[in-house]
Amino acid sequence: CQMARSALDEVTDTGAFDRTPSTFRSFVSRDASARFPAVAGRYHLYVSYACPWASRCLAYLKLKGLDHAISFSSVKPIFERTRESDDHLGWVFPASAGEVPGADPDPFNGAKSVRDLYEIASTSYTGKPTVPVLWDKQLKTVVNNESSEIIRMLNSEFNGIAENPGLDLNPAHLQASIDEVNGLVYDAINNGVYKCGFAKKQGPYDE
Repeated sequence: CQMARSALDEVTDTGAFDRTPSTFRSFVSRDASARFPAVAGRYHLYVSYACPWASRCLAYLKLKGLDHAISFSSVKPIFERTRESDDHLGWVFPASAGEVPGADPDPFNGAKSVRDLYEIASTSYTGKPTVPVLWDKQLKTVVNNESSEIIRMLNSEFNGIAENPGLDLNPAHLQASIDEVNGLVYDAINNGVYKCGFAKKQGPYDE
């Protein structure tokens, strides 16, 4: 199979880092007839405690009181080789519990890396294997890997099984302000780290 992409593949000819949009964009719905219905025990959230986007999903999971209904686990906090046959670096699972504090082996698929999960979901996938991953244990696929969409699902679609259904972390009357702050934080801080770290020329770095 082809080697998976990494952040290094997102550096343009101008030397600037240009993040590729997330590719798995399905939605869990409170509608019981939906392809991905909001039922307890069906989904698993893969995170890295080192990733701010994954961490906000975990925060929503805990605050809404959904950790009894949606299981979660963390990968190791630093990138490692995802396969012996190529040089790709990415998120990997520890080989055994206790190897790395807070990180756990993949509990459902026996995956050695997040890359493996994406290839289970789509054998033709050659994009960047990222976290967070909202995983459907029944269909063995990635439901969604865009954190801004995952948190909205956790906030509203699972209220029927949430311990804190009345807690609205994304109130409609504050939506415009939330989006504005998120845009500033995303561009200048969360993604700004990548734009600095992966810049290959001085101009993009200074920007």
